[in-house]
Amino acid sequence: MKNKNNYLRLVLGLTIAMIFLFWSCEKKEQNDEENIVEVLSSDSNLSTMVAALKYGKIGTLLENFYPFTVFAPTNAAFDELFVNLGVSGIEDLSSESLDSILLYHLLVGEVQDNLFVNRFVNTLSTGPDSQAIVMLMNGEESTLNVDATITGFNIMASNGVIHVIDKVLTIPTISDILNMDGNYKVFIRAMVIAEMDSILSAKGPYTIFAPTDDAFEDLFTDLGMSGIDDMTKEQLIPILQFHIAHGNFESSDLNYATISTLNGDVVVDLSTSFVINSSANILEINLQGKNGVIHSINKVLIPRK
Repeated sequence: MKNKNNYLRLVLGLTIAMIFLFWSCEKKEQNDEENIVEVLSSDSNLSTMVAALKYGKIGTLLENFYPFTVFAPTNAAFDELFVNLGVSGIEDLSSESLDSILLYHLLVGEVQDNLFVNRFVNTLSTGPDSQAIVMLMNGEESTLNVDATITGFNIMASNGVIHVIDKVLTIPTISDILNMDGNYKVFIRAMVIAEMDSILSAKGPYTIFAPTDDAFEDLFTDLGMSGIDDMTKEQLIPILQFHIAHGNFESSDLNYATISTLNGDVVVDLSTSFVINSSANILEINLQGKNGVIHSINKVLIPRK
């Protein structure tokens, strides 16, 4: 199954690359405007972004292919990143690590501000099994990943659009995604009580079937409890382990599949009903981080004794 999936991803990747190449040639014939890198170079406040693009391979991508949406951090945003990393500048980072960061600031397609959404979107950065890592977009508040604000909109180029942001986005872990979403506060608290929270930022990869806060509220009602602090570490560990599996299982791996969690097997059916163990509905799939993937569920799974 994995070999087949890898083959399909390779074919899809080559197809997309050919489409990009065709669109790029067609666009340059139709439009003599400057490409994304040239437009960025015309703004002195984005010179660090330009230098970062040219330091690795991403600059070539944005000069020759179409279409992209670029979220471009300002020079001040990069300076803040360098301070946080304890480095003096771009030259202290490898081109590979810098390219990885930059890819997280790119979307496929031209997304102007009127198309902004309030949900997770896929970036060009990839995690385990070459899966696209997600970014949380809030179109109403013009933010990315909660704390990065879009300060400049719809700067057009011949091969896409640029939006200026005031913070360099860092590639999120499972823990980051759960915290950004805001609907998993009880699950995160439960992991802390169980002293299992280090899993969420560990190397992994892990697959997390994450119950929402509403799912936990239903559990507390069933158990006659007032909240998560009524549960002990010993009670929580087997339950939480039943929601975590080693490996990066995307939706393509979950078409009526049996997945071995840290505390027994669960049966996932995405073919028709989107359920786990014939009881918990899957609300959202494929929230990919750099150390694993999250699938949101509406019920806390209880392992058999």
